[in-house]
Amino acid sequence: MKPINKLNPEGLRIVLVLQGGGALGAYQAGVYQALHEHGLVPDWIVGTSIGAINAVLLAGNPPETRLQKLKQFWERVSHQDGVDLASIPDTYRRSNIWLSTLDTILRGVPGFFKPRVLSLFGMSVAVRPEDASFYDTTPLANTLAELVDFDYLNAADGMRLTVNAMKVKTGELASFDNAHITMSADHVLASGALPPGFPPVRIDGELYWDGGLYSNTPLATVLDDLPHIDTLCFMVDLWSADGPEPTTLDEVQTRQKDVMFASRSKRHIQDYLSTHNLQHKLREFYALLPLHAKTETVVAELAALGADSTMHVVRLPYAGRDWHMASKDINFSKGSISWRWDQGYKDAMRAIQHAGWLTTVSEDTGLVVHELPPLAY
Repeated sequence: MKPINKLNPEGLRIVLVLQGGGALGAYQAGVYQALHEHGLVPDWIVGTSIGAINAVLLAGNPPETRLQKLKQFWERVSHQDGVDLASIPDTYRRSNIWLSTLDTILRGVPGFFKPRVLSLFGMSVAVRPEDASFYDTTPLANTLAELVDFDYLNAADGMRLTVNAMKVKTGELASFDNAHITMSADHVLASGALPPGFPPVRIDGELYWDGGLYSNTPLATVLDDLPHIDTLCFMVDLWSADGPEPTTLDEVQTRQKDVMFASRSKRHIQDYLSTHNLQHKLREFYALLPLHAKTETVVAELAALGADSTMHVVRLPYAGRDWHMASKDINFSKGSISWRWDQGYKDAMRAIQHAGWLTTVSEDTGLVVHELPPLAY
């Protein structure tokens, strides 16, 4: 018999929700490491863009090699720093980051993407839709082929994986789920195909772009999943909707990106709670009906809704401001990647030590959001 984890004594379904955010995704890797070390391994991961890449590296490998594959990916895509960032003043650190980011723009990222040197796309010349981008993501396809076991990913008893993308022609959200389809690297590439940098990906005749263009935080995918069951959901936010008034061009562009890609989870949560309350009312009204008016069909439909379930959402926000640099998501400096991973690990450890989801709630509580506890000084 499987031992009971004191951090999940009720055996709640564990879900990990991962945003898009490019190089900021190293923070997500640190979060997973803390969960892994405490036996809080997800039953289901939902990801968009870099979140989809992290997710497939986890779902596409057995538990004993997941962290190793995750580290291999982030080591491969990070730029070696000319100096130890921890040993130099902040001004020089920022200059080093700027040079690293410039290198990404000019040369791409090994194992991730490379520039289309001879492409006429940037001169407004028509090209094939699949080539309509500044960079080629074939290196990422090769990396995923090396680091992900797609047979393991698509096995019936494996971890559930959902990645989100957006249909180019209609602007509709598409969710690719290994519980329903056989997934390949193309589904992950589609989820991270952010234009005009990366090209759209064609799947079954349809072109797809990055799912973050529709909604960068795929929490709604979890909230809409039926039947509703008791769930412990770790949601990683890489962008902050709150921030200071910008005064420079770089600050304006940073604020624009933060707002554009920040989580809309508050709205999704309010919608979920409204639906949850309506389901409870339906059950109450149904209970008042005479016996001859109650049918097995209605009973089955009410049971499928799972209105008595409770979802705990643990929000883990990336707090790095990155000097208000609009290009922070393409800052693949090795020192920055390492810092983000470490910060994600520390924040997840704070959440685990606090374990607010273990607090007893009433049976009619539909959803509880747990924020990180204040830092102890």
